[in-house]
Amino acid sequence: MDLLITNGTIVTMNAARDVLVRADLLIRDGRIVSVGRASKGKGSRKVLDASGKVVLPGFIHGHLHACQTLFRNQADGLELLDWLRQRIWPMEAAHDEASMRSSADLSFAELIKSGSTAALDMGATRHADQLFESARDCGFRLTAGKAMMDTGDNLPAGVRETTADSLAESVRLIKAWHGAAGDRLRYALAPRFVLSCSEELLRRVAEEARRHSVRIHTHASENSSECAAVRERTGKDYVEYLHSLGLTGPDVTLAHCVWLGPEEERILRETGTHVCHCPSANLKLASGVACVPELLDEGVNVCLGADGAACNNNLDMFAEMRLAALIHKTRAGAAAMPPGRVLEMATLGGAKALGLEDQLGSIEPGKRADLAVIDLNHLHALPGTELVGRLVHSARASDVLHVVIDGKLVMRDRQLLTFDEEAVMAHALEQSKRLSKRIG
Repeated sequence: MDLLITNGTIVTMNAARDVLVRADLLIRDGRIVSVGRASKGKGSRKVLDASGKVVLPGFIHGHLHACQTLFRNQADGLELLDWLRQRIWPMEAAHDEASMRSSADLSFAELIKSGSTAALDMGATRHADQLFESARDCGFRLTAGKAMMDTGDNLPAGVRETTADSLAESVRLIKAWHGAAGDRLRYALAPRFVLSCSEELLRRVAEEARRHSVRIHTHASENSSECAAVRERTGKDYVEYLHSLGLTGPDVTLAHCVWLGPEEERILRETGTHVCHCPSANLKLASGVACVPELLDEGVNVCLGADGAACNNNLDMFAEMRLAALIHKTRAGAAAMPPGRVLEMATLGGAKALGLEDQLGSIEPGKRADLAVIDLNHLHALPGTELVGRLVHSARASDVLHVVIDGKLVMRDRQLLTFDEEAVMAHALEQSKRLSKRIG
């Protein structure tokens, strides 16, 4: 059955950045058929009236840890390396299949309710199948990979692997999930970060990614102490070291990139490597503020991500957009991050980071129908004539009314259609208690 969205204000994010008023959007077989005024063609149609509402491309998170959502509000007041070693790695090591599925369900339910339709995720070292099963069942678009960790200080047994096992399990997951659910699920090799990966593992990741035509997703230059440790171990700056191993390029997304030197910026620009800006997480962990306006000015694709609920503590793209629009102004100037640039990071930038810019990120005929319908008729968003500014600076997750992924309604009138929201929350509370007991 076709889906016809009528009378909405459509923020297309096409090349001309057209905004169409009182326009229709026709969706068939998961794709956008027409944008403008829909024909009176025959055939059964489900009609969604968007009068007075805004229709946007669905938000795309370029860096996520769905495995950590069950850890929300349990790891505050620590910088990155202590946060990982004292809290996050022990909690990830304590995951079982049930807690991982619960964490994934909680993540994707929250993402959908806040207008996000796709994400690039890094799991824990184990139980990655549960992430994909959750996304498959709820209709979310997910590119993900198990975290790869074969070395490092203070690694609990539950997250440490051998190099061979890490690679073998990753290849198994590629065969099981890459292209599944009508290509809605895809795989990305995900070495955690340099300090938890041997050089052999990192080299093999570069080889296997190109052999299997999957993406690479890792962290880089997040924290100054981390960068110093990488420099001491390798003799190179962080991105320079990754580049020497083949871990840069248009198929690579690096999360954070807060502490970059001029040579590292040049490498990112010339190789077409994508960067994911995670402003809330970088502030909460006292990591710093990435030089995003400069990277964008140099032609580096920068997307947005929430990172994880354990260092954020939510998965709300509206919060990330507003923060990204504000925190750079005191250093780079009031005009450094205009709303249009920020909205592009949250949509087209994320699509590029997933390697799906020809499929996602804008509302155009032929693209996949991933979109959100927003109601700005609330006290906090009125008045205002600059629509994109209202979306970036004033809108909230609670303003998302309907969400469509792959042409299917997954939320209507704020009601999740592929989740039992009450059950998701109840299971999360139960599994959180059980996980805490396993940690002791």
